[in-house]
Amino acid sequence: MTITQLQYVLAVAEYQNFTHAAEKSFVTQPTLSMQIQKLEDELDVLIFDRSKKPIQLTQVGKKIVEQAKNIVNESYRIQDIVDQEKGYIGGEYRLGIIPTIMPTLLPLFLNNFIKKYPKVNLKIEEQSTNILMEKLEEGYLDAAIAATPLENENIKERVLYYEPFVAYVPSNHRLNKLKKIKVSDLNLDDILLLEDGHCFREGVINLCKSKKGFNNEHFQLESGSFETMMKLADEGMGMTLLPYLHTMEISEAQKVHLRYFEDPNPAREVSLIYHKNELKLQITEALRDTIAGVVRGAIAFQNVKIISPVSSGK
Repeated sequence: MTITQLQYVLAVAEYQNFTHAAEKSFVTQPTLSMQIQKLEDELDVLIFDRSKKPIQLTQVGKKIVEQAKNIVNESYRIQDIVDQEKGYIGGEYRLGIIPTIMPTLLPLFLNNFIKKYPKVNLKIEEQSTNILMEKLEEGYLDAAIAATPLENENIKERVLYYEPFVAYVPSNHRLNKLKKIKVSDLNLDDILLLEDGHCFREGVINLCKSKKGFNNEHFQLESGSFETMMKLADEGMGMTLLPYLHTMEISEAQKVHLRYFEDPNPAREVSLIYHKNELKLQITEALRDTIAGVVRGAIAFQNVKIISPVSSGK
């Protein structure tokens, strides 16, 4: 039994296809299949049921995969110890980011990071919070960026920044004449929300629930993007709330409709999250320092006070 064989097993378990797993493992399909067959022969069990499409794990295969994850992760730790001892910051690093953060955050830090750490091969994917947490626990991601707190004992959270909520209020809305608004001014019935599954949506709902006496969770319109919600607001369908960094990219004509909150400014907590095993911690720390410096600078430059984090509801 070898670490390489276990890595191939994990690849097939993830992609449920020998050819795809071989491509991702940078070997030929016959090589990968032969090594897995050798492992099955050695153990005298079938790890995969090849008669099913896509390929499925057998019952004993599921147990083997769970143990293989631990063994492979521990093997990575040895190289990780050596890299940290040498101060080496490089190699593949798999990062996930939630959809409400990816479009605005990535352009702020990516170029700086790859220039500063050219030996890091950064692989980035966009996924929902729940999927990111699953991939972190299963070892398919090294870290992720999400709204926190998440309250998962296997996941560590390092706060990057607090991002204020900003209201987008069209000309015909009841709050348009106010220069600044209060949380108590909000009514969930006329707030356009992201579709279910977005943590920013949950943050907005929790913010409105903080109003004394609020008990109405009926809302008429939901959308998958902030741009769509702003367009709907412009059509008189209500108002919406945006994360602060998103407001830096909208047009000057749209900025006329922005309304900031009176202090304390409600905000979401955005963190770099990673597994408690702390593999590739030196890269994680480098990434955190880069992002925190750039984003905090951008928010501070706009002179926005961040005082009151709002729970993401996750």
